[in-house]
Amino acid sequence: MLKIFYLVLCAVLEFVLINSVQAAEVGKAKIIVNIYYTGENGSARQFAEEMEQSGTVAAIRAEDGNLRYEYFYPKDDVETVLLIDIWESQEAIDRHHASLMMNKITELREKYNLHMKVERYIEDTAGIPGKDKAFIKE
Repeated sequence: MLKIFYLVLCAVLEFVLINSVQAAEVGKAKIIVNIYYTGENGSARQFAEEMEQSGTVAAIRAEDGNLRYEYFYPKDDVETVLLIDIWESQEAIDRHHASLMMNKITELREKYNLHMKVERYIEDTAGIPGKDKAFIKE
């Protein structure tokens, strides 16, 4: 009976340890935010251009915790701009959202009357599975 108790206890401890390690890894995972800005008559692209030219993009890229801030233009939708925004943590995003820079971004979004669709992803810290790597040419 004692042996069974010991085996169950070991299994529970292993489970707790594995989940603790996984939880710690999630805390280290980058946060990827995709923002689709959509407007009319080229306003989304004008917004991205003004963000670049005003120095706002450079200032955001220089913020502590920002890992990427880059605009892309979908080939089949001239009225949308995709922003890929990557941060090292939620705390970094919170600092960014509390900064005065958000006033400038909001002002420009309003100026160009843009609507947004936002997607958030957490980095897969385990990496690309071996089965998937077979399809990737480096």
